[in-house]
Amino acid sequence: MTTRRADGSEYMEWAKTRSQARFNLASSGVAELPTSELPIRLEDVELTGPSFYGYPPLQERLAKKAGVGPECVVAATGTSMANYLALAAFLEPGDEALVEEPTYGPLVDAASYLGAEIRRFPRRAEDAFAIDPDRVESALTARTRLVVLSNLHNPSNALVGEEAMRRIGDRAGRVGARVLVDEVYLDALFERAPRSAFALDPERFVITSSLTKAYGLGGLRCGWIVADPSSARRMWRLNDLFGVVPAHAAEKLSIVALDHLAPIAARAKALLDGNRATLQRFFDGRAELEVPRLQAGMIAFPRLRRGRVDALCAVLREKHDTTVVPGRFFGMSDHFRVSYGCRPETLAGGLEALGAALSEIA
Repeated sequence: MTTRRADGSEYMEWAKTRSQARFNLASSGVAELPTSELPIRLEDVELTGPSFYGYPPLQERLAKKAGVGPECVVAATGTSMANYLALAAFLEPGDEALVEEPTYGPLVDAASYLGAEIRRFPRRAEDAFAIDPDRVESALTARTRLVVLSNLHNPSNALVGEEAMRRIGDRAGRVGARVLVDEVYLDALFERAPRSAFALDPERFVITSSLTKAYGLGGLRCGWIVADPSSARRMWRLNDLFGVVPAHAAEKLSIVALDHLAPIAARAKALLDGNRATLQRFFDGRAELEVPRLQAGMIAFPRLRRGRVDALCAVLREKHDTTVVPGRFFGMSDHFRVSYGCRPETLAGGLEALGAALSEIA
């Protein structure tokens, strides 16, 4: 149980100040889409508009993408703000949040900052980080108000299937808890993506997502929450304390992106498919690393069989101008996260550096 209130995110500070490198395998999304590939007209960009509790044209498009009514959608500044608003809507100081382990660090940090007591349930490496609903159930208490998980899992990329997700929702419901699912990586399955957890039980599940990771559109900061209408209204009101109104130019450009999402997704899928094959060949040739075969998505979370991950990361950065994410940020110091959404030449150079660093620390 964690009760210390977070005063920031150690991971985000590292990501902003230490992850940049010539060969950056720490960035967690698809390479940014060039502006020239968006069919933007000057009239598509306006500085001011009726962006109060949602800009109606953007709300309509986000609702269509999510398969829900506009009253269920809360637009947010990226998935980070979406997660914060969702956590703030359901957690009061002293409430209990049950969070997967390992997980994306800022989820824990934000819940802790809100004054929640943090309990954890395990996603074990020996099970390829699959969720066991029985372990979730055994960690629930009468004080649990929110179960927090990611799908696809960050950092391992593991998929939670519909049956397991439904069981988690049912068991959370027995103690009166909601389930928050960060689905920002789910679109990286493209045509293979399952239904959103929200479709399983709109009164039990709340989901967050954005255009950032799977589409290379991070600069738009187009995120959203899908929740029941009452909870959505509460989140809009909470956002009055933080975001107030968004940058309207970003809203207008997000509409352009959503209207042309099919070719943007095709570009991302082609990039990831090629890079995934390259990374799998690398893993196949490195006995120092233990990692499940890559099936989809854009991140991997290998275990270093011998040696220290922090030493590996230091050699990578200091000698090879290359970065990966140390597993300590996810609570697993013998792992590290590799992103392969970068450009192919970046991945090739980064893997050459990673191979050299693995040999050096051996």
